[in-house]
Amino acid sequence: MVRVGCTAATPADIIERMQAEVQVKEILHTGAELTDRALERLLPHGEEVPSSIHRAMRHSTFAGGKRLRPILAMEAARMIGSGELPAGVEELSAAIEMLHTYSLIHDDLPALDNDDMRRGKPTCHVVFGEAIAILAGDALQTLAYRTLAGLRCPASATVEIIRLIAEATGTVEGMIGGQVLDLEGEHSKPTAESVAAIHRAKTGALIRVSLAAGGVYAGGDAEDVRRLTEFGRKAGLAFQIVDDVLDVTQDSQHLGKTAGKDLASDKATWPAVFGIEASRTYANTLIAEAFAILSPYGDTAEGLKAVARYLVERTH
Repeated sequence: MVRVGCTAATPADIIERMQAEVQVKEILHTGAELTDRALERLLPHGEEVPSSIHRAMRHSTFAGGKRLRPILAMEAARMIGSGELPAGVEELSAAIEMLHTYSLIHDDLPALDNDDMRRGKPTCHVVFGEAIAILAGDALQTLAYRTLAGLRCPASATVEIIRLIAEATGTVEGMIGGQVLDLEGEHSKPTAESVAAIHRAKTGALIRVSLAAGGVYAGGDAEDVRRLTEFGRKAGLAFQIVDDVLDVTQDSQHLGKTAGKDLASDKATWPAVFGIEASRTYANTLIAEAFAILSPYGDTAEGLKAVARYLVERTH
C-alpha cells in the first residue's frame, strides 16, 4: 500500500482514499466489460469447426482475468484524448488480451512452467491436451494481429502499433525473450540484474506496450509515447514485484493460480534477492516515480494513476 511518511491518516486522507477506491473499481469494471464484449465478438464461437480449438481459445480467454493490460491501454488512450475514450479502442484492448492469454497458455505448458491452474480454473492443456493448447495459443496470437490490422485509426498509427507490439512480444527485451531468460535462470542463484532483466522482458514488455499503443491509438506524439513507455517501465516492474511477493504470501485459492510455484521452481524473483519488505517498499517507490512522469497531463492522468496504484495494492 502506498503510504506518505509514517503519519496517521487524517479524515481527509480517508475520504480521498475511499473516493480513489470507488474510482478504480469503476475503471476496472468498465474496462473489463468493454474488453470482454469485444473479445466475445472477435473470437470464433465454440461450436464453429474445428470446435476443439475454438473452445480451448475461449476457455482460457474467458477464465476470469482482470484485463489489466487492456485497461491500461484504454486509460492511456483516455489520458492522451483529454479524458475521452477514443472510439474502437476496445478492439486494441481485445487484441492485447489475446496476446496475453496466448502467453499464459504457453507459459503453463509442461515444457515451460508446468502449471495446472490459471485464473482459478484448470489450465488449457489440462482440459484440452498439450497439442490443442499449443495451437490455441498460436491461434490467439494470429487473431490478435488480424484484429490489430483492422483498428479504426489512421494507417500510420496502425502500422506503428503493430510494430511496437511485435517488438514487445519478441525475443530482444520482449515477452518471449523474457520467458527464455526465466527458464534458463531456474536452479541458479538469482541476482538483482538477472531478476530485473527477466521482469523487464517477460512481464514488463507487454505492460509497457499496452500503454504506448493506447497513446498511439489516441493520436499521441513521440513525447507522449516516450512518457507512457517510461511510466510503463516503472509500473510494470512494480506489478511484477508485487506478483512475486503474492506468490510467497498468499494461498492458491486466493491467487487463482498455484501459490509458491516460484519458490518450488527456484525462479529468479525480487523477494528471493531482496526480501519481502524491501520488495514492497521498492514497488511503492516505483509507482511514485511513475506518477511523476505523468505530471504534465494533470487531472486527465488520474484514471491511469488509479490503475497503477491498484497494481501495487492488489492482494491477488
